[in-house]
Amino acid sequence: MRTQPPIPLPIVAILCGGMSAEHEISLLSAQNIFQAIDRTRYQPVLIGVDAQGQWWYSEIGDLIAQGKEGGLPQLAVQQAARTVLVPGGKGKLLAQATGETLAQLSAAFPILHGPMGEDGSLQGLLELAQVPFVGADVLGSAVAMDKDVMKRLLRAADLPVGDWWTVCAANLPTYEVVVERLGSPFFVKPANMGSSIGIHKVDNAADYEATLTDALKYDRKLLLERFIAGRELECAVLGNVGTQEASLPGEIEAHDDFYSYQAKYLDPNGAGLQVPALLAPEQIIAVQQLAVQACDVLCCEGMARVDLFLQQDGTLLINEINTLPGFTAISLYPQMWEKSGLSCTELITRLIQLAEARFQRRQALLHATG
Repeated sequence: MRTQPPIPLPIVAILCGGMSAEHEISLLSAQNIFQAIDRTRYQPVLIGVDAQGQWWYSEIGDLIAQGKEGGLPQLAVQQAARTVLVPGGKGKLLAQATGETLAQLSAAFPILHGPMGEDGSLQGLLELAQVPFVGADVLGSAVAMDKDVMKRLLRAADLPVGDWWTVCAANLPTYEVVVERLGSPFFVKPANMGSSIGIHKVDNAADYEATLTDALKYDRKLLLERFIAGRELECAVLGNVGTQEASLPGEIEAHDDFYSYQAKYLDPNGAGLQVPALLAPEQIIAVQQLAVQACDVLCCEGMARVDLFLQQDGTLLINEINTLPGFTAISLYPQMWEKSGLSCTELITRLIQLAEARFQRRQALLHATG
């Protein structure tokens, strides 16, 4: 009796790297996803985006090299093929040099943190290529990435946010003017950046100019935010429109002035992470409800991590929302779901299924008349 060849598994591309300052963190996240994905359901491949924006393909996951002396990983493209994704090709991936078909993608898991990956630009490309993809769509990605637009939309929906002041490079206020408006200390943040890159806590005039100079390396629009005294909480959200659910919250106990890039990724003693957070049952419910509301207002589907403050008087404030949260082995998003009963492997499967469901929903819409 002739044996039937095995049915090929759907190919899921994990897109990583990118052109932002969060390039290396993206590689850490991609490594974890590549290792944790359910290989009885999916065949994972890696697509690495280098600092120039070129795409590199690897079927066996050898695109990521370990950093020197335990440092952050690097993109290794020596054995990889430069590739392009065909617009309208429903996942067709071609070798740039020869035009040979390298793969037919069934879905994509973009994990490019920061600009040119998390801001809607990559999501638009994947929509043009007709590939289901994990995470928020173009609109949700763009409004959540821009902290100024995000806060304005949340405030317009009567959701609680802290005081802030948006300024641009051409019209920067003096330290004294900022203190008069927001008090001291305050935070300086690039409007479009993540992983605490370019963020500074300021409590004196001498440091103010230097913090502006650094933050302006990453964006020409800055947020000046009032310092919030309170506990730093995070909550993971999973689901599409009408089906979002929230995890048990986690808490960050920063050992420095704030939860910096160094504390998140490089210093194992930079912060304490409590998952789940030690909260009363009614506080947990309030955090979960507010996190889901924030995702709804900002049109965020798939996944998001909502960062909040629990103030000393018991009230909650939304700090920001991250539509492609870190997926490293120590990242809070997968940790919070694991403590809520969903393993990393199961979480990845759910995210891919949500991407496919949204894609099918949109395919059913009419895009022309007649």
